Amino acid sequence: MAQAKSDPNYKVIAENRRARFDYFIESDIEVGIILTGSEVKALRTGQSNIAESYASVEQGELWLINGYISSYKQAGIFGHEERRHRKLLVSRKELSRLWQATGREGMTLVPLVMYFNHRGIVKLKLGIAKGKKNHDKRATEAKRDWGREKQRLLKQG
Repeated sequence: MAQAKSDPNYKVIAENRRARFDYFIESDIEVGIILTGSEVKALRTGQSNIAESYASVEQGELWLINGYISSYKQAGIFGHEERRHRKLLVSRKELSRLWQATGREGMTLVPLVMYFNHRGIVKLKLGIAKGKKNHDKRATEAKRDWGREKQRLLKQG
């Protein structure tokens, strides 16, 4: 029997918390990622950052660009490049959907979360996003502050 998707039975490696502030996330998709052994070992120690990275469709393939996975010291000469382009695994149908989505003006693919799933496989959650303007960011922050204020007032009285 398959597990429910909402079951948080995974370990988060890296999270792009800034993405939800800087972008309107229209939808998200789970993709696989091709890694070397030393990269997986480095991820198990939690040494990665996806905050400055993005995904791009190039020559019919999906790539993670500027994703940081620190070098694994015990790998020695068999280590990896820290900021190399990494191929993402997605079905052809989803790839064409992502290609069409990024073809629209202002749309981009932003990595939201990198995690180990329940089988121990590294997965990446990509968001199809549109950048926010400064006034949109201020409105989001004001709405969040009002929610906090409202909760505090309800708690007091």
